[in-house]
Amino acid sequence: MAWHMLGRPAWPSRDPSAFAREGYARNAIAYRCVRMIAEAAANAPLKVGPSDHPLARVLARPNPEQTGVELLEAFYGHLQVAGNAYLEAASFDDQPPSELYVLRPDRMSVVPGPDGWPIGWEHSCGAQVRRFERDPVTNEAPILHLKLFNPADDWYGLSPMEAAAYSIDIHNAGGAWNKALIDNAARPSGALVFSGAAGADRLSEEQFQRLKQELEDMHSGAANAGRPLLLEGGLDWRPMSLSPAEMDFAEARHAAARDIALAFGVPPMLLGIPGDNTYSNYREANLAFWRLTALPLATKAARAIEGWIGDRWPEAGPAAIQVDLDAVPALAIERDALWSRISGADFLNEDEKRRLAGVEEPERAHP
Repeated sequence: MAWHMLGRPAWPSRDPSAFAREGYARNAIAYRCVRMIAEAAANAPLKVGPSDHPLARVLARPNPEQTGVELLEAFYGHLQVAGNAYLEAASFDDQPPSELYVLRPDRMSVVPGPDGWPIGWEHSCGAQVRRFERDPVTNEAPILHLKLFNPADDWYGLSPMEAAAYSIDIHNAGGAWNKALIDNAARPSGALVFSGAAGADRLSEEQFQRLKQELEDMHSGAANAGRPLLLEGGLDWRPMSLSPAEMDFAEARHAAARDIALAFGVPPMLLGIPGDNTYSNYREANLAFWRLTALPLATKAARAIEGWIGDRWPEAGPAAIQVDLDAVPALAIERDALWSRISGADFLNEDEKRRLAGVEEPERAHP
């Protein structure tokens, strides 16, 4: 078996760099959604058990350039933009992993095996190409590929950015229209109608070119807004415009913004988008964001990292990773309600109340 001869990489059908360029870099709503999700999920602390496990130290300081929060923020950000996120576990001299690095999805490709399952990955940066192989015996891999569900692709995930692509295009086009309207003195265009003497209905070529040049030089752009138009004999200005209902780009942009927020799972109220009253108040919307978007993402990553490298330290045993919900400030209202109900349950003893509250029981001295 020639395991060293990997198959050809299968590149994604969509370009992740295009989503980053058109969505994240050029659309304020998509940018804010990605930042909110990545920052919130990265600030939901991951609790490693036992607490002195080597994996806890690696997650706290994954590499010399990043803290654990910075690493996870980049990891979640790539997942929202591209639908795929990659972590590399770096080790030296066949030792357990000592550093973690986030790899850009647009530089990664999956190498499928004969049965369709990934047997490796390829990382391309300019002319340099690195290949990562999965161990065929232990199934250990130096790469963690986390992806969002995609029913039409076996190897790559479907990002919220791609699902919201049409709404992002509409939102960007509305912004471009407003920019062009401002550049044109914030007024719709019009027509110069010529009615010359003796029934003449056409300007000479010289007159036409001179008039066209004057309009471009003296009446185009925001700097010329409000400048009066000086008309010669036979010229009449007739403005052309559509009704407000036909040209209601503001409402169209708000509708597109709500669709973008819906695709990412961010309540529009948190983004300041008008016209959305799904939640009665900001606190309720923020709690829904954490419960429905940020925490499921953090839990998904915790389970993936645990299954990926949780057992790479034989002397320390397998590690368990979970999200520390008690350290999330947004869930304080839920904790207060839970503790109030538990403290009011007179039929429970102290130990039962501690277990229901998720508090570890204190160690008791042996007689």
